[in-house]
Amino acid sequence: MKDRTLQKILEAEEIRQRNGLELIPSENYVSRDVLEALGSVFTNKYSEGYPGKRYYGGQENTDQIENIAIDRAKKLFGSDHANVQPLSGAPANLAVYQAWLNPGDTVLAMKLDHGGHLTHGAPVTHAAKLYNFVRYGLSDISTGEIDYDEMRQVALKEKPKLIIAGFSGYPRSLDYKKFVEIGNEVGAVLMADMAHIAGLIAGKVLDNPLDFGFHIMTTTTHKTLRGPRGGLILSNGNVSNPLRAPEKTIENLPTLIDRQVFPGLQGGPHMNNILAKAVAFGEALDPSFKVYAKQILKNSKKLSEELIKHDFKLVTGGTDNHLIMIDMPTSFGIDGRITQEAFDKIGLTANCNSIPDDKLPPYRPSGLRLGTPAITTRGLVEGDMVKIADWMKRAVVNRDNEDILKKIKKEVRDFSIKFPLPSDN
Repeated sequence: MKDRTLQKILEAEEIRQRNGLELIPSENYVSRDVLEALGSVFTNKYSEGYPGKRYYGGQENTDQIENIAIDRAKKLFGSDHANVQPLSGAPANLAVYQAWLNPGDTVLAMKLDHGGHLTHGAPVTHAAKLYNFVRYGLSDISTGEIDYDEMRQVALKEKPKLIIAGFSGYPRSLDYKKFVEIGNEVGAVLMADMAHIAGLIAGKVLDNPLDFGFHIMTTTTHKTLRGPRGGLILSNGNVSNPLRAPEKTIENLPTLIDRQVFPGLQGGPHMNNILAKAVAFGEALDPSFKVYAKQILKNSKKLSEELIKHDFKLVTGGTDNHLIMIDMPTSFGIDGRITQEAFDKIGLTANCNSIPDDKLPPYRPSGLRLGTPAITTRGLVEGDMVKIADWMKRAVVNRDNEDILKKIKKEVRDFSIKFPLPSDN
């Protein structure tokens, strides 16, 4: 890079990533092939429309790339259709809303402070101004059990047109069968936002909601799926010409969604990103990805066990997936922001996060959110979780002692550099 100012910052970030451990559950490391795809000449190409139905010329190569990405995504998740154009998870969700809902329609989604996502109707979002979001939540915070009886009662009362299963801060499994039963009872379309656990579904270590009767699944393509930052929409039903508006029926959801991605919300797709998605989907179809997915869960469960031994109080008492949530005020009398900053000083990257019924504000919440996808990509296994839990406890206890924090940081660095980034290979 000729711009030395920017090159130095880039090099500093590479050093940061190599010398520490990424524990944010929504982050991961991509392969060199994915990085090369993102920096390819497809960056130069406009491709408004869909394969075979573009508005610009020169599409013989872009069409091939997008069709390969679609076919691989369908194979990974067992869906009738895949739209690989969403720029991220938020517009993917919004495209689904616009495809099926009318302004004022009701959507049933998880309470935001119980683990739901901003795009599931947070008052500050655009979607919340268009649609009526109602809520379900946990019946028992200690175990993480969703109150499906409450969900059914809310559904019967509010008659939602769409029911969403999904989360950004929930460490337990979802009972997709119960979602489907409730959705069928009230005649709602079922959408699963699997942004966090799509890689675990692709790796066959967690259930696939499409197998239980969900109509739609949205996801990001990074996180556990280990691809570029982007979105993906999978759907079941009839796939028809996106240039023609079909009847608004459940069977036509794939085409209704396509028409809302483009031209409803987006213009030209980012073809370099779609190339990178195709690469990542190919990697996820390799048998080695199942091994990776299994190891994510092994590491997550082991890290949970070790944290409990070190007096960390976990929300729901443990985890069924890649994600761990810690109640820091109950654990050590401090908030999640203070904990995050202490971990930054030793080279462990996590993020503060609200916990169920949190009494503290979102910017300085009670919780700390951890995950194991990225460290599993680096090659860490269960035994390494013992070290990480120990470093975390020492960092919290000695958070005001700069000398001890520097010593721990050196230990983390000396350990981390033994595990190269995938892009180094």
